[in-house]
Amino acid sequence: MAGMTPDPDIPAFPAHEIEPDEAAGKLELEVVIGRQVREYRTAAGVSIAEMANRVGISKAMLSKIENAQTSCSLTTLGRLATGLGVPVTALFRGVDAEREAVFVPAGQGARIARRGSRVGHLYELLGALRGPHKRMEAVLVTLTEQSEVFPLFQHPGTELLYMLEGEMVYGHGEASYTLRPGDALQLDGEGAHGPQALVELPIRFLSVTAYGDHAPH
Repeated sequence: MAGMTPDPDIPAFPAHEIEPDEAAGKLELEVVIGRQVREYRTAAGVSIAEMANRVGISKAMLSKIENAQTSCSLTTLGRLATGLGVPVTALFRGVDAEREAVFVPAGQGARIARRGSRVGHLYELLGALRGPHKRMEAVLVTLTEQSEVFPLFQHPGTELLYMLEGEMVYGHGEASYTLRPGDALQLDGEGAHGPQALVELPIRFLSVTAYGDHAPH
């Protein structure tokens, strides 16, 4: 409208420069910031007028921020965080909150072939969080038959074995461990490891491998 002075807290964006996806992202960010500001303010028992006075903006501007009706500058964000007694990052909590999850119903994990897999040796993949790198893999292992030769495994990352049923002797490097239900063994995957003796069948154990930042894709 003619004669109006632009509010310094509202950045001017030419309409032709804002793509639809960008606009949607800006709106989401404004909603998150507004919600966080309101929640922290009300939790502290501070009125809009008092908070506006602390921050050095008008009540109308603070109301617009809380209702996602405007974008605020970095300076104003900093003042809001100071006035609320929280770090600036606290005002962004909830942005891009979706995170990867893998759900595998009982008995529906994919069967995978492992070195040494044979009849009576079942490896059931319970899911793997990968993201930019392969981060974690969970496998349910069921052994129902004796083997004359047991395979040895080596891989990046740290592996956790949790015994569910049966009894076996499990080797890692030069060490051996007798595992019974409820026992857990955590080991460096780079060291050669694998079953050495199946003492009591059937055997079931959960194998969870965390790969960290240097796992192969």
